[in-house]
Amino acid sequence: MELETAIRTRRTHKVYGPEPLDRETLGELLELGRWAPNHHLTNPWRFRVVGPDALRRLKEAEGEDGASKLDRAPTLVAVSAIRTPGDPVAEEEDLLAAGCAAYAVLLGAHGRGLAAYWRTPAILREAAGRAALDIPDSERCIGLLHLGHARQEQRVPERAPLEDVVTFLA
Repeated sequence: MELETAIRTRRTHKVYGPEPLDRETLGELLELGRWAPNHHLTNPWRFRVVGPDALRRLKEAEGEDGASKLDRAPTLVAVSAIRTPGDPVAEEEDLLAAGCAAYAVLLGAHGRGLAAYWRTPAILREAAGRAALDIPDSERCIGLLHLGHARQEQRVPERAPLEDVVTFLA
């Protein structure tokens, strides 16, 4: 798939087939994340593939109301960024780099005909959610990537016109 087409056609999917991604494909996607841009080559992203025990712990932490959303996709990956509290500029740069890494995984999945969804459930900002996924306080969890095979097509969402989001400065 051509890059511009991938960027324009990637969609959030919330309905998946039951088959989890195989380890080789998942490794290829996470490898793409390693190539995200990051200042000083700090490699601040961390990926945690959520297995059945971790999923059970996360569901317990989430509670009944939100646990069902964790069952949408057969493969889940938590993405976090290393914190650098003594250097707020580096911490912000590393956080943004981890976001780029997550997006690279989403684009890689789309390019392989897979479905993906980047969620930011509140439980991942709470101690119980981080503990469920063994995320230390030295990392900030930025999201949960849902990955799998799509079971339905997604509509193309409306986007703001270019002139609403771009300013050319003299």
